[in-house]
Amino acid sequence: AGFPDKPLKLFGPGTDSGTFDYFTEAINGKKGDSRADYTASEDDNVLVKGVAGDEGSLGYFGVAYYEGNKDTIKLVGVDAGKGAQLPTAENIASGVYAPLSRPLFIYIAKSAAEKPEVQKFVGFYLDHAKELVKAAGYVPLPDSAYALAKKRFDARTTGSVFEGKPAVGVKLEDLLAKEGK
Repeated sequence: AGFPDKPLKLFGPGTDSGTFDYFTEAINGKKGDSRADYTASEDDNVLVKGVAGDEGSLGYFGVAYYEGNKDTIKLVGVDAGKGAQLPTAENIASGVYAPLSRPLFIYIAKSAAEKPEVQKFVGFYLDHAKELVKAAGYVPLPDSAYALAKKRFDARTTGSVFEGKPAVGVKLEDLLAKEGK
Protein backbone atom coordinates (compact mmCIF):
# COMPACT_ATOMS: atom_id res chain seq x y z
CA ALA A 1 0.00 0.00 0.00
CA GLY A 2 1.26 3.47 -0.82
CA PHE A 3 3.82 2.38 -3.40
CA PRO A 4 3.59 4.72 -6.40
CA ASP A 5 1.64 3.53 -9.43
CA LYS A 6 4.62 3.90 -11.76
CA PRO A 7 6.82 1.58 -13.79
CA LEU A 8 9.20 -0.24 -11.46
CA LYS A 9 12.90 0.48 -12.01
CA LEU A 10 15.15 -2.17 -10.48
CA PHE A 11 18.69 -1.82 -9.11
CA GLY A 12 21.02 -4.50 -7.80
CA PRO A 13 24.60 -5.72 -7.54
CA GLY A 14 26.57 -6.69 -10.62
CA THR A 15 27.78 -10.20 -11.30
CA ASP A 16 31.16 -9.61 -9.61
CA SER A 17 29.48 -8.89 -6.27
CA GLY A 18 29.30 -11.33 -3.37
CA THR A 19 25.82 -9.97 -2.67
CA PHE A 20 24.80 -10.97 -6.21
CA ASP A 21 26.31 -14.43 -5.73
CA TYR A 22 24.51 -14.97 -2.43
CA PHE A 23 21.19 -13.58 -3.66
CA THR A 24 21.07 -15.60 -6.85
CA GLU A 25 22.04 -18.89 -5.21
CA ALA A 26 20.31 -18.60 -1.84
CA ILE A 27 17.24 -16.61 -2.86
CA ASN A 28 16.70 -17.47 -6.53
CA GLY A 29 17.87 -21.05 -6.06
CA LYS A 30 20.57 -21.14 -8.73
CA LYS A 31 23.99 -19.51 -8.88
CA GLY A 32 23.99 -16.56 -11.27
CA ASP A 33 20.25 -16.87 -11.97
CA SER A 34 18.98 -13.32 -12.23
CA ARG A 35 16.66 -11.33 -14.38
CA ALA A 36 18.46 -9.00 -16.76
CA ASP A 37 16.12 -6.01 -16.77
CA TYR A 38 17.74 -4.11 -13.91
CA THR A 39 20.53 -1.59 -13.46
CA ALA A 40 23.53 -3.52 -12.14
CA SER A 41 26.62 -2.12 -10.43
CA GLU A 42 29.36 -3.39 -8.13
CA ASP A 43 29.34 0.10 -6.59
CA ASP A 44 26.57 0.16 -3.98
CA ASN A 45 26.64 3.97 -3.98
CA VAL A 46 25.47 3.88 -7.62
CA LEU A 47 22.59 1.59 -6.56
CA VAL A 48 21.62 3.90 -3.68
CA LYS A 49 21.61 6.92 -6.00
CA GLY A 50 19.49 5.03 -8.53
CA VAL A 51 16.90 4.03 -5.92
CA ALA A 52 16.89 7.49 -4.35
CA GLY A 53 16.59 9.18 -7.73
CA ASP A 54 13.37 7.50 -8.87
CA GLU A 55 10.14 7.28 -6.89
CA GLY A 56 9.18 4.04 -8.65
CA SER A 57 12.36 2.10 -7.91
CA LEU A 58 13.44 -0.90 -5.88
CA GLY A 59 16.92 -2.25 -5.18
CA TYR A 60 19.00 -4.49 -2.97
CA PHE A 61 22.45 -3.96 -1.45
CA GLY A 62 24.21 -4.17 1.92
CA VAL A 63 22.49 -2.67 4.94
CA ALA A 64 25.45 -0.34 5.56
CA TYR A 65 24.45 1.61 2.46
CA TYR A 66 20.94 2.05 3.79
CA GLU A 67 22.32 3.17 7.16
CA GLY A 68 24.37 5.85 5.41
CA ASN A 69 21.41 7.04 3.32
CA LYS A 70 18.37 6.81 5.62
CA ASP A 71 17.27 10.29 4.64
CA THR A 72 16.94 9.46 0.92
CA ILE A 73 15.72 5.84 0.70
CA LYS A 74 13.20 3.66 2.51
CA LEU A 75 13.29 0.04 3.64
CA VAL A 76 10.90 -2.66 2.47
CA GLY A 77 10.21 -5.51 4.87
CA VAL A 78 10.79 -9.12 3.87
CA ASP A 79 8.35 -11.82 4.92
CA ALA A 80 9.87 -15.29 5.27
CA GLY A 81 6.83 -16.61 7.12
CA LYS A 82 7.03 -14.53 10.31
CA GLY A 83 5.53 -11.31 8.99
CA ALA A 84 7.41 -8.53 7.21
CA GLN A 85 10.76 -7.87 8.89
CA LEU A 86 13.07 -4.90 8.36
CA PRO A 87 16.87 -5.28 8.32
CA THR A 88 17.46 -3.81 11.78
CA ALA A 89 20.61 -4.75 13.69
CA GLU A 90 18.47 -6.83 16.06
CA ASN A 91 16.67 -8.69 13.26
CA ILE A 92 19.90 -9.41 11.41
CA ALA A 93 21.76 -10.57 14.54
CA SER A 94 18.91 -12.80 15.69
CA GLY A 95 18.39 -14.37 12.27
CA VAL A 96 14.85 -13.00 11.90
CA TYR A 97 15.85 -11.07 8.76
CA ALA A 98 16.37 -14.28 6.83
CA PRO A 99 17.01 -15.19 4.18
CA LEU A 100 18.44 -11.82 3.16
CA SER A 101 21.24 -11.49 5.70
CA ARG A 102 24.62 -13.13 5.29
CA PRO A 103 28.04 -12.96 6.93
CA LEU A 104 31.00 -11.22 5.33
CA PHE A 105 34.44 -12.80 5.36
CA ILE A 106 38.11 -12.07 4.96
CA TYR A 107 40.03 -14.74 3.05
CA ILE A 108 43.66 -15.51 3.75
CA ALA A 109 45.79 -17.57 1.39
CA LYS A 110 47.38 -20.52 3.21
CA SER A 111 50.86 -19.33 2.22
CA ALA A 112 50.12 -15.80 3.47
CA ALA A 113 48.83 -17.14 6.81
CA GLU A 114 52.38 -18.17 7.70
CA LYS A 115 53.68 -14.60 7.45
CA PRO A 116 54.01 -12.84 10.83
CA GLU A 117 52.55 -9.59 9.52
CA VAL A 118 49.47 -11.40 8.20
CA GLN A 119 49.07 -13.24 11.51
CA LYS A 120 49.21 -9.88 13.34
CA PHE A 121 46.65 -8.39 10.96
CA VAL A 122 44.21 -11.29 11.30
CA GLY A 123 44.68 -11.32 15.10
CA PHE A 124 44.03 -7.57 15.27
CA TYR A 125 41.03 -7.83 12.97
CA LEU A 126 39.41 -10.67 14.90
CA ASP A 127 40.17 -9.07 18.28
CA HIS A 128 38.57 -5.80 17.15
CA ALA A 129 36.08 -7.08 14.58
CA LYS A 130 33.00 -6.12 16.55
CA GLU A 131 34.00 -2.43 16.62
CA LEU A 132 35.38 -2.45 13.05
CA VAL A 133 32.24 -4.06 11.65
CA LYS A 134 29.99 -1.57 13.47
CA ALA A 135 32.13 1.35 12.23
CA ALA A 136 31.66 0.10 8.65
CA GLY A 137 27.86 0.10 9.16
CA TYR A 138 27.39 -3.66 9.33
CA VAL A 139 26.05 -5.89 12.09
CA PRO A 140 28.70 -7.67 14.14
CA LEU A 141 28.58 -11.36 14.98
CA PRO A 142 28.48 -12.54 18.59
CA ASP A 143 31.85 -12.57 20.41
CA SER A 144 31.79 -16.38 20.34
CA ALA A 145 31.85 -16.38 16.52
CA TYR A 146 34.99 -14.22 16.43
CA ALA A 147 36.65 -16.42 19.07
CA LEU A 148 35.84 -19.53 17.03
CA ALA A 149 37.11 -17.88 13.83
CA LYS A 150 40.37 -16.97 15.59
CA LYS A 151 40.74 -20.55 16.82
CA ARG A 152 40.16 -21.76 13.26
CA PHE A 153 42.79 -19.36 11.88
CA ASP A 154 45.31 -20.23 14.60
CA ALA A 155 44.89 -23.91 13.70
CA ARG A 156 45.37 -22.93 10.01
CA THR A 157 42.12 -24.66 9.09
CA THR A 158 41.38 -23.95 5.45
CA GLY A 159 38.23 -24.11 3.39
CA SER A 160 34.73 -22.95 4.11
CA VAL A 161 32.39 -24.10 6.85
CA PHE A 162 29.63 -23.64 4.28
CA GLU A 163 30.91 -26.55 2.17
CA GLY A 164 30.31 -24.67 -1.08
CA LYS A 165 26.61 -23.90 -0.44
CA PRO A 166 24.90 -20.79 0.90
CA ALA A 167 23.69 -21.48 4.43
CA VAL A 168 20.33 -19.76 4.48
CA GLY A 169 18.88 -19.62 7.98
CA VAL A 170 21.99 -21.08 9.63
CA LYS A 171 24.00 -18.99 12.05
CA LEU A 172 27.72 -18.75 11.35
CA GLU A 173 28.60 -19.31 15.01
CA ASP A 174 26.65 -22.58 14.96
CA LEU A 175 28.64 -23.78 11.93
CA LEU A 176 31.94 -22.78 13.52
CA ALA A 177 31.04 -24.48 16.81
CA LYS A 178 29.96 -27.64 15.00
CA GLU A 179 33.26 -27.74 13.14
CA GLY A 180 35.21 -27.53 16.41
CA LYS A 181 33.57 -30.66 17.85
